Amino acid sequence: MASRTNFPEDFLWGAATSSYQIEGAVREDGRGESIWDRFCHTSGKVLNGDTGDVACDHYHLYKQDVAMMKELGLRGYRFSIAWPRIFPEGKGVVNQKGVDFYDALVDELLKNGIVPMATLYHWDLPQALQDIGGWGNRDIIEYFTDYAGHMFKVLGDRVKLWITHNEPSSAAFVGNALGENAPGLSDSTLAAQVSHHLLVSHGKAVQAYRQMNFKDGRIGIALYLSPVHPASLSIKNIKAARVVDGIYNRWFLDPVFKGMYPKDILKILYNRFNAPVIKAEDMKLLADNPIDFLGVNYYSRTVVKESGNYRSLGYEPVKPEKSRYTDMGWEIYPQGLYDVLKRLKKEYGNPVVYITENGASFNDRMTVKGEVKDEERVDYLRQHLIEVNRAIISGVKVCGYFVWSLMDNFEWSFGYSERFGIVHVNYETMERTWKRSAYWYRDVIRENGFSIF
Repeated sequence: MASRTNFPEDFLWGAATSSYQIEGAVREDGRGESIWDRFCHTSGKVLNGDTGDVACDHYHLYKQDVAMMKELGLRGYRFSIAWPRIFPEGKGVVNQKGVDFYDALVDELLKNGIVPMATLYHWDLPQALQDIGGWGNRDIIEYFTDYAGHMFKVLGDRVKLWITHNEPSSAAFVGNALGENAPGLSDSTLAAQVSHHLLVSHGKAVQAYRQMNFKDGRIGIALYLSPVHPASLSIKNIKAARVVDGIYNRWFLDPVFKGMYPKDILKILYNRFNAPVIKAEDMKLLADNPIDFLGVNYYSRTVVKESGNYRSLGYEPVKPEKSRYTDMGWEIYPQGLYDVLKRLKKEYGNPVVYITENGASFNDRMTVKGEVKDEERVDYLRQHLIEVNRAIISGVKVCGYFVWSLMDNFEWSFGYSERFGIVHVNYETMERTWKRSAYWYRDVIRENGFSIF
């Protein structure tokens, strides 16, 4: 093994966040209600009754945060745009103050030499659209395309990296089948349809972007990818793992890269849920509008065993006993990132890839000296970056890495109980404090790599 990781000279080192998790200011400057506002303010949905009403107050502190990014040495910053800030009702009249915020954020990033990567949808759907069926209503495809087109128009001259959707699998299944995220529904038939509408809206947005002729711009989608392993080599467990891989990986990869759904999963969804309804032109749209890059969100592998009782899909998740885990209870399995990247090369044409999320939650405690010595996170990031480097050496076209997350934030249904940031946030004072991992990551960026031994 090499004694040092060496990344490409133009490797884009960055950090990632999302709008609802950091911005706050949910009722300011004309922003409309999102499904996460409604979800958080519904009793029992979020741990401790936490909400994103204030979050990290990034809406007011963005200049300070960008200055911090520059000091960290970040070359790129992935953020998401809050659809309800732009179209409070999801469609119709544009809220110019919302546009102005992202306009100013992008300018501030560029002024500090940081490449902006904008995500159009990171789960904060306008509640007004949810009220008329949300992503289950096919009309939303056009509303999303209009919203995307407007953002391309106002920011496309400066933002050169775009992501249509973040983790459509989570938006569809965790929010609409499992009910654990907003909008908090438990309808598997609806979730299958939502997944399809998300993918079609992605294709329409890519098509709209191409039609605007941004010659130096690139557009893609960020998928949550996880290698799926059977708990044992029994035939039943192997079959269960194949189904889970199909639902969470191939169901989204195949349409994006091959213009078709995997036949085995399509059959399962039709037989069990009579969904999704697919129009003849939908798959052609996806096939005719390929992406420029794929965003990969990776946290852990998935281990499953056969079960007749789990969510009607015939599997149950398993936690290997001898593994290490993050505070979220996610297994630490760095090799899985290498496996995902190699699979993309082998099965999906070796696309250009950015690691758009990778990180871990640990019980970070500030010392009496005001330090956060998160050595577990340093080790997590280090081990995963070794795997990224190994993939690059083997020919995978990884062009950048965005740590999740720049700072501690609102962690969805877990509220503020989990901390993923490389920067600590005091939610009472909004003070930002660099953790040990932030100093380590700054040095990695400076040196464009690190010693392995």
